[in-house]
Amino acid sequence: MNKSDSYDIVIIGGGLAGLCAAIHLGSHYNVLLIEKQSYPSHKVCGEYISNEMLPYLKSLGIDPFKNGAKDIKRFEMSTHDGSLIKAVLPLGGFGISRYTFDQLLFEKVKKGCDTIKDTVTSIDFNEGLAAAKTFQIQTKAAKSYTARYVLGAFGKRSNLDVQLKRSFIAEKSPWLGVKAHYSLDMPEDLVSLHNFDGGYCGVSQVENGVVNVCYLTSYESFKKVGDIGTFQKGVMSKNRHLQRVFEEGKCLWDQPISISQISFSAKEPVKDHILMIGDSAGMIHPLAGNGMAMAIYSAQMVSELLIEEDINDEANRKNIESMYTKQWNTAFVSRLKTGRSVQRLLLSPLATKISLQAARLFPRIVPAIIKKTHGTAQL
Repeated sequence: MNKSDSYDIVIIGGGLAGLCAAIHLGSHYNVLLIEKQSYPSHKVCGEYISNEMLPYLKSLGIDPFKNGAKDIKRFEMSTHDGSLIKAVLPLGGFGISRYTFDQLLFEKVKKGCDTIKDTVTSIDFNEGLAAAKTFQIQTKAAKSYTARYVLGAFGKRSNLDVQLKRSFIAEKSPWLGVKAHYSLDMPEDLVSLHNFDGGYCGVSQVENGVVNVCYLTSYESFKKVGDIGTFQKGVMSKNRHLQRVFEEGKCLWDQPISISQISFSAKEPVKDHILMIGDSAGMIHPLAGNGMAMAIYSAQMVSELLIEEDINDEANRKNIESMYTKQWNTAFVSRLKTGRSVQRLLLSPLATKISLQAARLFPRIVPAIIKKTHGTAQL
């Protein structure tokens, strides 16, 4: 093995969490980022980020607004029958496509870290008696790397989850995510959430006036129709707001992109000494509109811990793992619980209707719920 194949930290996965951690840690340690896809690329994602992460992003030298991000201040939600409720977002947020944002972050990563395009096939931790315990990482291209620490940022569902025997991977998930970009007349400061039979759809602007349309639906609802176009016209368009999206909007892609088997089951922030970040550590339901911010925040937490502690002292490993688990749970468990509760409510037309009536009588309800799925500005 070449000396260059040994790193302080190897980050597996180059989504938002992996990229932010690589930028943060790259100025302190010898870091390798392994990502299987090329940049830039589109991903199934709501493409809305709470402003809670703006101070942290700016500390990394990233300003989304200099790259066309839209300043989002308002929120609206419709029930299955098209009834609307509106609110001002307590913190606000911004809209930017993953195509643009990931590329922006990746360009920053390359200035401070090694990066390779490859697929990791196995991760093994040396449990021997050696004082300097290390990970051994093997890739599809038959490359081998060692690292003192590994960050797992490999997303919602990976073959590595199977290798690690993570409990959630054995559970079947009934969710399908679909996304496309549209040309559509829509206020740039608004993010909308529209309900339909079996799911919900987020609509908001990203850079260049493009509108991101991303929805989550159950297989039970989708399989009754079987194809995306018919589903959008025959099921989703029963909500008049979504009918307008699909009738007046022009899809800018040849076809939407999709992802299946999306799991919202509980995951471990640390598994076999791998520090999980982003979707690898846990996912909030998209309707809470804050998964991207959570991914970035998890990268900040783990990076700060690894910088504060001496990672070359094996005695610190247990403390790092324990502190990260505690911090992750403190920051996110309540958000995830709220997201699950809101999802169950919104998937019931009757419950949604009752909740809408309550929200109209007590307007502060919606901002209060939004606050429970969002944090405060992270410095």
